[in-house]
Amino acid sequence: MKNKKVLYLTQAAIIAALYIVLTFLANAFGLASGSIQIRLSEALTILPFFTPAAIPGLFIGCLLSNVLTGCVLLDIIFGSIATLIGAVGSYLLRKNKYLVPIPPIVANAVIVPFVLIYGYGLPSASFPFFVVTVAIGEIISCGVLGLLLLKALNKHRTTLFG
Repeated sequence: MKNKKVLYLTQAAIIAALYIVLTFLANAFGLASGSIQIRLSEALTILPFFTPAAIPGLFIGCLLSNVLTGCVLLDIIFGSIATLIGAVGSYLLRKNKYLVPIPPIVANAVIVPFVLIYGYGLPSASFPFFVVTVAIGEIISCGVLGLLLLKALNKHRTTLFG
């Protein structure tokens, strides 16, 4: 029983650390700025397909990434909650690997536009535009990159995730 707890905590910590590293990498290459943001770290949102430890790992990774990259408080809170909702949804849909990326795409497309408007003071008339651009970025990050990652990791799932 103790080994399962250690494995769970270790997996969550590694996922959180990977999320942070990938966030900084995307920022360094300018992928996480502009109208359509490609967040490499969001590809990790498929990991609940493999392990429930990904849920706290993704949440903590997103929370720390948002703090470390200087996001406003609303983004730190609600951006992290969007990732948490997406991770839980991905875990619940793990029976069908092609549905796993949908919850983080939807959660971010719904929540992040409000963060952009109320947290960063962007014009509220742009709400539909923000929904579309956030959704496009999430489709690329979670849908395309995430499913590629899922396919690559699935071959080694027992070795990597127990």
